[in-house]
Amino acid sequence: MTHPLFPPTREAALARLREFAPCAGARYAQSRNTDAGPDAPSAASRLSPYLRRRLITEEELVSAVLSEHSLQAAEKFVQEVLWRTYWKGWLELRPSVWARFLATRDRTSLADARALADAEQGRTGIEGFDDWARELRETGYLHNHVRMWFASIWIFTLRLPWALGADFFLRHLIDADPASNTLSWRWVAGLQTAGKTYLATQENIARYTQGRFAPKGLARAATALTEAPLEPVRPVRALTAADPATPALLLVTDVACRINLRHQNLARVDSDCGNRERQCGG
Repeated sequence: MTHPLFPPTREAALARLREFAPCAGARYAQSRNTDAGPDAPSAASRLSPYLRRRLITEEELVSAVLSEHSLQAAEKFVQEVLWRTYWKGWLELRPSVWARFLATRDRTSLADARALADAEQGRTGIEGFDDWARELRETGYLHNHVRMWFASIWIFTLRLPWALGADFFLRHLIDADPASNTLSWRWVAGLQTAGKTYLATQENIARYTQGRFAPKGLARAATALTEAPLEPVRPVRALTAADPATPALLLVTDVACRINLRHQNLARVDSDCGNRERQCGG
């Protein structure tokens, strides 16, 4: 993970967490859907790249936030963390969904390859969408609300295959998570919750970009995509205790990688009240 905005160290992750934790209550709940631009202050935690690369864990993140706020005050943020964990568990029980995504991606061919290239390069002529495509390619990051708008426009306005859009995100997002990314695109398309889609609108985009973008010509309806029934849930394998006397192999993957560092107490956030008010807009 290499990125000027996300230094690839545990120290950088903890510093970002200490900065964000005091702001994870009311400010986050009220402003989390607003994207004022890549260079503007944001209520988003921007901790997802560190979670994705296991430089910090969900437990550490939630513990730090709850040391600053009650669960009621930080509920919206904690819910987002739990959704991420839920998606992982959901996909683990249904590996065929991941296999289906890969197969769909690999067998999809477009009669108009230029339409796909224009979407990825930001040459569609759609205000906002083109900016986000370039932002993603240049920075490796997009606000979560922007990801929903982008996926909706990709599927319902441009009528491009959802699996190619999900693959575009996987290839460029620094925090690309197979479960969250794949299932979120499926949800927008109406596959994850059958028949329930997400439609990006000019009014919603204008409101939550603070007037920066108000794209015209967006789809006015989002007809859910369909697919063959999913395979039954696969039971989770029972784990057996390791035998220290038996030779073993540790397989470390990009998804499972975790830096093994000494535990650090995150309950204390070293910032005074003045800093907290300034950081959180209080």
